[in-house]
Amino acid sequence: MPTGVALRDVRRQLFDAADRILLRDGPSGLTSRAVTTEAGCAKGVLHRHFDDFDAFLADYVLDRVERLVPEAAALRSAAGTGTVAGNLTTALTALFGSVAVAIIALITFRDELRARLRHTWPAGVPVLTEAAEMIADYLAAEQELGRIPAGAEAQTLAAMLIGTGHLLFADRTGTPPDEEAVHRMVGSVLRS
Repeated sequence: MPTGVALRDVRRQLFDAADRILLRDGPSGLTSRAVTTEAGCAKGVLHRHFDDFDAFLADYVLDRVERLVPEAAALRSAAGTGTVAGNLTTALTALFGSVAVAIIALITFRDELRARLRHTWPAGVPVLTEAAEMIADYLAAEQELGRIPAGAEAQTLAAMLIGTGHLLFADRTGTPPDEEAVHRMVGSVLRS
């Protein structure tokens, strides 16, 4: 790879390259060489911006968690519109249809990454924890509007939706569940 080539927004280019590799090759295919090759830059570029590869991965995961913020706001603003099951189906399909499932596998796959993430993320699994909070916040808003029973536990329902949704989408090599399958799952959890 040529050196001395000016790159714009190196972090974004490297993170986007990591997305593509994770989706295509899974966590075992994600190496510093693979990332820089996919991004079209010299390997040294990654090491000029990050202490080591696990520091890159930790920043990458946290960056992808931050991407859930607008999704959470959109879901929260959907409270009172459409159907609760429909809104949750859309949110879960978008969440698990993204690179999120592959990031969860990456966190599980790399011990050093998990250790580094514990410094800024002391509990739970990044992406899943944030997604559960997003769903619980939405359910609480729907509960305030009377569209979810007053006695329902929003946090528990959110955890059930995230866990079951993750199981539906976990096989990244197979065909992802269709919208109807996700909607059935959401309806089952909401009725529980």
